[in-house]
Amino acid sequence: MKKALVFSFLMALLSFPLFSQTQEQGDARFHAIGTYGLKWKEFGVGAGIEYFFIEHFAIMPSFTNYFPNVGNRTNFSVDLRYYISEGASQLYLMAGYSQNWENTQPGNPGVRRTFNGANVGVGAYIRIVDWVGLSTEFRFQSQTPREAGFRVGLAFPL
Repeated sequence: MKKALVFSFLMALLSFPLFSQTQEQGDARFHAIGTYGLKWKEFGVGAGIEYFFIEHFAIMPSFTNYFPNVGNRTNFSVDLRYYISEGASQLYLMAGYSQNWENTQPGNPGVRRTFNGANVGVGAYIRIVDWVGLSTEFRFQSQTPREAGFRVGLAFPL
């Protein structure tokens, strides 16, 4: 039954026409993201909005909530993306600012710490159909906990 549902869903997605899509000034995408860090092996979920302010250049603020073994951690990032390619598969380079808020002892006052730093990475947007695409990214964050990780999610053009 599960295989039949997955097959039906994929066939419905593929039945939509696929046209090439370029990044133009004023375009925007909403991103729903899952992230996984390679050093501390923490999973997180987040969201962001990507806005193309000129052709091939986009700015993307995003917010991610991580689920560490102890406490809680959140991240806010603002990334500048430069798209190298156009079409159904779009490769980009990114760099930006990032800030982490961490609390290793929830419920106790005065234990929240803040770290800020830079992001660098590479990613790709792969359009599945006109209304949704796959967003993938490999990034390194310089602030504590200094971690490289993957971000994978869905992007919805607005």
